[in-house]
Amino acid sequence: MNKVDILHYVDHTQLKAVASWEDIQILCEEALEYGTASVCVPPCYIERINSKYGEKINICTVVGFPLGYSVTAAKVAETKQALLDGANEVDMVINITDVKNGLFKKVEEEIAELKNVVGNKILKVIIETCYLTKEEKIKMCEAVTNAGADYIKTSTGFGTAGATIEDIKLFKEHIGPNVKIKAAGGVKSIADLEMFINEGCSRIGTSSAINMVRDQEVKGY
Repeated sequence: MNKVDILHYVDHTQLKAVASWEDIQILCEEALEYGTASVCVPPCYIERINSKYGEKINICTVVGFPLGYSVTAAKVAETKQALLDGANEVDMVINITDVKNGLFKKVEEEIAELKNVVGNKILKVIIETCYLTKEEKIKMCEAVTNAGADYIKTSTGFGTAGATIEDIKLFKEHIGPNVKIKAAGGVKSIADLEMFINEGCSRIGTSSAINMVRDQEVKGY
């Protein structure tokens, strides 16, 4: 797989708390130059990006990020505002405390409520695999599927660990046919990108993919 093909899978990401408008503009310019799937940015920058770049760039944002324990009404309000400001894709974090309390149906209902708000735009559901048992991950595969979300996503990148190939294989066994997979967190090499794509991921969330490709270009690979 060549570098251009790889970058088509990437949500080019900048979610640091200290991200400046200059950082976000660099992210957007890189995304346009290399043809990434989207830019994944803090909600506060959506409107400004949309104003400057319009339909030239696909905007993804995060909701309930990174801890997930906002009440559903807050997540709904965040989602509505993000769409109004110009986002096309929303990556929501589940309420992990609900999972730990065995309230799997409640989690499913929250996902479904946000999917109803998103409509025909894309909803990705971050389940933060590093905090879940195998049984809980399977329950979340079922919840994401039943709720009609578009993607299940491994991680925020702010937890104790990121995506693993074992979790991607587990997802594939337990998600429905209409659910895609996004790997995020800890994707640090071209080999990682290729591995996750070859295993069936439709998106990769990372801040470093373009730098990886540039390094290869410099080295003449």
